[in-house]
Amino acid sequence: QVQLVESGGGLVQAGGSLRLSCAASGRTFNPAYMGWFLQAPGKEREFVASIDWSGGGTFYADAVKGRFTISRDNAKNTVDLQMNSLKPEDTAVYYCAAKNSGLYYRNFRTYDDWGQGTQVTVSS
Repeated sequence: QVQLVESGGGLVQAGGSLRLSCAASGRTFNPAYMGWFLQAPGKEREFVASIDWSGGGTFYADAVKGRFTISRDNAKNTVDLQMNSLKPEDTAVYYCAAKNSGLYYRNFRTYDDWGQGTQVTVSS
């Protein structure tokens, strides 16, 4: 069974930066995609970024393109999200997730394993 643990959330002023990390453990770990999602109070979980685990291709929500960068270390089973030029509207709980198969990497319902989430708060 895969375990995912996020870290790196916190408080930051608008325009600042934050780096989130996700560490995976388990007997076997070979997902199709690793992704980051956010969830604001009263809202549905939504896609932020994803990375093809084997090929390394990256995908981003329009709202974060040019500001956020997703990366992975296959040897360490980790995935990071570098967040720059943060805005108050980025405030949310951020979740790390693993998707075992398929092409629909933007849909949270298709991911198989999830971390507990980490709070990101951006002040104005």
